[in-house]
Amino acid sequence: MTDVIDIQDTYAESFARLSARRGRSGPAWVQALREAGLEHFRRVGFPTLRDEDWRFTNVKPIAQTPFVLPEPPAGKLGADALQPLLIAGLQPAARLVFVDGCYSTELSDTSALPVGVSVQSVAQALDADPATIQSHMGLAAEAESDPFIALNAAFLEDGAFVRFADNTTLKRPIVLLSVATRRAQAAMTHPRNLIVVGRSCEATVIEHYASAGGEVYLTNAVTELVVGDNSTVHHYVLELESEQAFNLQTLKIRQGRDTTVNSHTALLGGAIVRNNVHPIMDGENGHCLLNGLYVPRGRQHMDSFMFVEHARPHCDSRQFYKGILADRAGAVFSGRIKVHPGAQKTDAKQTNQNLLLSGEATVDTKPQLEIYADDVKCTHGATVGELDEQAMYYLQARGISADAARAMLTYAFAAESLERMNVPAIGELVGRELLSRLPRGRLLAHLLESV
Repeated sequence: MTDVIDIQDTYAESFARLSARRGRSGPAWVQALREAGLEHFRRVGFPTLRDEDWRFTNVKPIAQTPFVLPEPPAGKLGADALQPLLIAGLQPAARLVFVDGCYSTELSDTSALPVGVSVQSVAQALDADPATIQSHMGLAAEAESDPFIALNAAFLEDGAFVRFADNTTLKRPIVLLSVATRRAQAAMTHPRNLIVVGRSCEATVIEHYASAGGEVYLTNAVTELVVGDNSTVHHYVLELESEQAFNLQTLKIRQGRDTTVNSHTALLGGAIVRNNVHPIMDGENGHCLLNGLYVPRGRQHMDSFMFVEHARPHCDSRQFYKGILADRAGAVFSGRIKVHPGAQKTDAKQTNQNLLLSGEATVDTKPQLEIYADDVKCTHGATVGELDEQAMYYLQARGISADAARAMLTYAFAAESLERMNVPAIGELVGRELLSRLPRGRLLAHLLESV
């Protein structure tokens, strides 16, 4: 307990230094949000295994690491170093690049955006459009709901602000790329993203977390997504952090009437990863898809925490999360569906499937239903298993080696998740990354590319 208190004092000292650096700049409501976040974090501290929502994820390695805020300017990252981090085959409409938490004008590109779409850093938006930021930020992601959200609010400094005016369609995606570089001390960043989509819009936004030499560091990101009536949004989280890093990201979604939100998540990096997705279906006839794939290896630990709220009638939601675990890796899936009183005609389905490639890998899965309406269809299920022995025998009997057979069956297990992703470049990237971790997988990847 003493160590945790000391670390909390360290965060308070970092907050004081950051406040002194800012001076009196910025709106008063932002400073109030920061102070409330710090106060809540100091009061509750880091979650422990005694907290129900964190029962299977031990964040002690995070709590005991003395992270520091990177001093500006951000770590050096040239265009040549950025190139390998970009998603091959993807032609985004805009790319915002943040290096060690700081927005990089030189590496970003917003020149191809059409009228009706605004993309800028939160720091810029607080100067140019503070009213819009104030009307949305913090409403969905309340600091009191989670200690890491509180910590993010305390160090709210920058992130991406994406805004779609009514009746705007953008077929090409917007990419928000956060890159960590090698630094002398373990650094922490707290990206705060706000995506506001007007009525009758269609949009795709990709959050991409990557490392360019950074090893031990903390990324604690919060994204608030507000979706206006009759709009469709495809949102992606592609997590490719260093395998020594800590990544916690929270996506809070508020959906209007007749909306469709498809959330896709691929977790591949990080020592400890926590992925929170919390849609609130606050308008009738809403549709929500949560599709995820987590692939830990070594001693990686990945925790997926889903909470879907059906607050209005005639809405449907689908959760399809799959895990592939190797070595001594661990994973957690907690899926909760809450049907509010009056949310009749709800149709909700939740599925979690896990494939263990090692006898030492472990997964804890906890599907939950909380229903306060009587005219609903809600189902949930979870499976944990190994590769099918009969399928292995079938492939080997036809001259395919054991390693190649394992790679083929493992990729087939993941293929359903990858095919749901409507941005092919992301599905292909995740598929290649998965196969690169398997014996004979690179050969199979080469064969797939040649088809």
